[in-house]
Order: sequence, then structure tokens, then C-alpha cells
Amino acid sequence: MNASARRLSWNLATRALVASALVLLLATPIRAASSGASEAVCNVSADYALGVEDYPEAIRLHEQVVRHDPNDALAHYHLGFAYGMSHNAAGELREYQRAEHLGLREWDLFLNLGLLYLENGNTTSAIDALRTATRLGPQHSEAHFDLSLAYERAGRLSEALTEILDSLKIDPDQPDAQNTLAVIYAGMGNNNGARAVWTKLIRIDPDYQPARRNFDFFERATANEASELRPNLIADSSPSSR
Repeated sequence: MNASARRLSWNLATRALVASALVLLLATPIRAASSGASEAVCNVSADYALGVEDYPEAIRLHEQVVRHDPNDALAHYHLGFAYGMSHNAAGELREYQRAEHLGLREWDLFLNLGLLYLENGNTTSAIDALRTATRLGPQHSEAHFDLSLAYERAGRLSEALTEILDSLKIDPDQPDAQNTLAVIYAGMGNNNGARAVWTKLIRIDPDYQPARRNFDFFERATANEASELRPNLIADSSPSSR
């Protein structure tokens, strides 16, 4: 999985199917806990539509849920996610902010909020949101990966290095994270470290083009003693377009 893609922290389709069976068995509605935990279901039908990627239907049904209960933080979050996957960035941001205001404290909400800010060039807000994501979900490699990207974009390379190393400690098998690590090393003037990472990455995965392109650029720049070196990582490992 691309670490910088939007994500929910669980399989909505599976969870909604299970919840649907429980509704039939118990004859009682299954709704989100007051904490808004992302492993809960805000509405079976709405979350099922989201889980099977029927985003127009997910939007329609989640809009009904929040009209009925404007304080359902989880429904606002899921509505925002559906808006985002439908390329409605304004709606996505509005609903994420409402979910946060209502007290939802799930790591993946702040991951997605941070990615949205990063896509729109707001690195300061992206860093704030992604730092919250890493605090709430420190065991998730993608939260550290995306925070590293935000720090790198802001020119805060020492902090970017810390986060990308944390991401790789959790999941060493991440080509994008290895590529990012090499870029950060190069930006910090650690040419030997950058070269070693790219060389190993290309040897392990010869078809991984971002590393090949960056390494070729790096070798040309260092051969020419370029005064400023910053390989074109962002084009290859930035938050994915939807």
C-alpha cells in the first residue's frame, strides 16, 4: 500500500456486513460509541457503501446520518472521507474539521487531514495534523512516513530523518520510505548515505523507477559538483492523486 494514500483504519465493508448480521440477530441498531472510535460503525448501510467504494451512495447516506444526528463525529469523518475520494476537497476538509471539533481522536482522521493539507501546500497545518496522527497511532508506519514528507517539504530535514527512520523501524520493507531516506540524506549532505540507500534499493528492486530517477539525478549533480542538491522525490512519493 502506498503510505501516502487516504486510508481508514479498518475494513468498512467487512465490518458493516458483520454489523448487519448482528442487527438481524439482535434487532437493535449498531451505532458508533460516544468516543467515535474508528472501529465502530456509524451506520451499517452508509459504511457498507463506503467500504465497497460506492462513494456517491456513501455520501448520500452519510449526509442523511449527519442530518439526523449532527453530533455524530464518526459519520462526519466518514462523509469527509467519501467527499475526498470523490475529489471534493472542500467538503472533505469541512467534515474532517467537524469530526475533530466534535471530539473524534482517531489517528487515521488526522492522517487524512494532514494529507489533505499537504496536497494543498499547507505544510504547517499538515505537520500539526500528522504529528497528532503519530501520537495517536505511533505503531503505524504510514503516519511517520507522511510526517517525514511534510517535514522534508518544509526544509526541516533533521525532523524528517527522525520520522522516516521511525517508519522504517516499524516496516522496513517500504521502497517509498527508503527512497525518501536517501533524498533526506542527500539534502543533508550525506552523499555516502544517500548513495548506499539508493544502490541497495535498486539492487533489491531494479524496476522501482523513483529510486532509479533520483539516483541518476544524484549522480549527475554530484559529478557536476552542483551547489544545491535535492532529487525530485516529491513527484514520485508525494500524497497520491485521487
